[in-house]
Parts: sequence; C-alpha cells; structure tokens
Amino acid sequence: MAIADLRKEYTLGALERADLDADPIAQFQLWFQHAQDARTRGSWLRRTGIEFYKFIKTLGGARPIDPNAMALATVDAQGFPSLRTVLLKGVDQRGFIFFTNYESRKGRELATNPRAALAFYWRELERQVSVAGMVEKISVAESEMYFKSRPRGSRIGAWASQQSAPIPDRAFLEKRWAEIEAKFPTDVPIPPFWGGYALKPERIEFWQGGASRLHDRFEYAKQADGSWKIQRLAP
Repeated sequence: MAIADLRKEYTLGALERADLDADPIAQFQLWFQHAQDARTRGSWLRRTGIEFYKFIKTLGGARPIDPNAMALATVDAQGFPSLRTVLLKGVDQRGFIFFTNYESRKGRELATNPRAALAFYWRELERQVSVAGMVEKISVAESEMYFKSRPRGSRIGAWASQQSAPIPDRAFLEKRWAEIEAKFPTDVPIPPFWGGYALKPERIEFWQGGASRLHDRFEYAKQADGSWKIQRLAP
C-alpha cells in the first residue's frame, strides 16, 4: 500500500470544554492515568470519552508500550531543530521532568536555548498532548535521588556513554561499560554531567481524534498573572 493511501478514522471519543479541568497539569495527569490503564484489546468497539476508557479497562489484554514516551524538540544556536524520544519521569506544578546527560546534544542545545517542546501520542485512546515552554535544571539532590532508583546497569551506562559523541564501534562502548563496572563494584554515584530538567509549560494542547478529521483541540495558554486561558482550536 502506498504511504499516501494509509488512513485511519478516529472515532473513539470526543472532547468538550466542560470535560476539561481548569488546571492543565491536573488534566494531563488524568489523561496520563487513562493511557497507563488503557488496554489494546477491544479497539473494534466504538465508545466515547470516559465511557470507552472504563469499558476497555475491563477487557484486559496488552498494555500500551511506554505511555510516558514523549518526543522532545530542542533548537541549536543556529535555529536548527532536533527531535528525539525521551521518557517522562515526573509531572507536577513545576512542569514535566526528564533526565539526561547534560553534555548530550539536547543538553548543549538547552544550555544555549532553554526553550523546548514535548509531544505525547497515545494511539489506544486516539489522544495527543503537546507542550511548549522554558526548561531549567532541577536540583542535584532530586537528580541524585532519581539516579539511585535506577537499575545498576543503567547507572553504569550513564557513566560509560559520552552521549551524542562519535564512537568507533559498539566494542568501544562495551569496553567502556566494563571499565566503569570495575571502577564502581558497589555503589555507582551520579555523574557530575548527568541530571534532570523540568519543562515549565507556557502552552499545553489536548487533542482528541475525531471522525472526518474534525478533531477536538483545546489549548491552555499561560497568562501574565499565572492563570490559564482555555480556547478551542480548529482541527
């Protein structure tokens, strides 16, 4: 089948202004819980909104993969964008929390231009959330607390990988990993070049797929007084 012929009709739900929480973080947390709990079986059914969500919860089946996977877009000093998938590791009134190597491409770009955007897509629920705002580092103490919760292999990997730098081959990386494993036989401390960021949202959009491409889109825009303006957008 030609790429141009690939089509999908979105019919699982609808989104109305009355469905939305006044706080976009609370609204995101609700949708994220739906994404965590969603099952893939029963997608042939056609239900709307929360009714569909409650129904598919009862069906069992495979969980969606990585509901916390999000596309992260950053921009370099020349205005050239780059995009990759990272994992959300927390969300609260500060914003959306993720962790990385501060010397990676994304880290260097955020140091130059601390504006970024995120996008979540939950196929099982035909929903998308996009976020844009300023990014700042979280505290070393919070980064260290999360780092200690990671599996030992992941902690060693953080030391072993000079993220985004060219390497000659995989054997080079595996040798480096083995060297770090030997260096830290018990506790693996947090690297000084590794830690977390919080993306502080200035705009959050919630998208629910709709039939005939008449999708429901609502945007929260942060106002000067800290309140949120909510408006429906054309699909």
